[in-house]
Amino acid sequence: MNDFILGRRQLLYLGLGMVGTGLTTACGVASNKDQGGATKADQASSANAISQKGSTNKGEFKSPLVQTKKSAGAELQEFQGIQEWLNSTPLTKADLQGSVVLLQFWTLGCINCQRTLPYVTSWHQQFVAQGLKVIGVHTPEFAFERKVSNIQTAMKRHGINYPVAVDNDFKTWQAYKNEYWPHLFLADRQGVIQYDHIGEGAYSETAQMIQKLL
Repeated sequence: MNDFILGRRQLLYLGLGMVGTGLTTACGVASNKDQGGATKADQASSANAISQKGSTNKGEFKSPLVQTKKSAGAELQEFQGIQEWLNSTPLTKADLQGSVVLLQFWTLGCINCQRTLPYVTSWHQQFVAQGLKVIGVHTPEFAFERKVSNIQTAMKRHGINYPVAVDNDFKTWQAYKNEYWPHLFLADRQGVIQYDHIGEGAYSETAQMIQKLL
């Protein structure tokens, strides 16, 4: 397990080039990557706890979980506790009515999120004219991911032109009962979630679902 934790940190530091060992002491390791290519976090008991330590997962491995249908049939939730909207004026659930909505929970230091972003940005470019709205919800794992300037740098690096909600207090994360980065939710034009996916992969299936709903 110690080797796994070290590897997670090294990927974070090498991928971003903006943090060092001091951050490890300050933030600790607040999550683990499950075998399905997703990072899991236990929800903190308060916004203050999240601010101080991020999430509070103790680092146990879970069985592989790369896709879930538990949200199918549920409605999109209202955006809650958003600190700032990037690439957009503030959005509400009502603003999304009539569009197919792809909602992605991500955080800039998560290697699994980084690997999914080329697909998400491609779907945005390919399907926006047909009525797809892609929304990123950036919920931080570590303290440096709370800085809007760091999020903006990551957005520029990955070519993210769609709206991103800064969810530093985990309010929208909690509204969706989310536990993982990355996590995609796909809703139809009536705002009903028809598909959700945890972790990397299933890109062809996700694209097919987008086309079906459009």
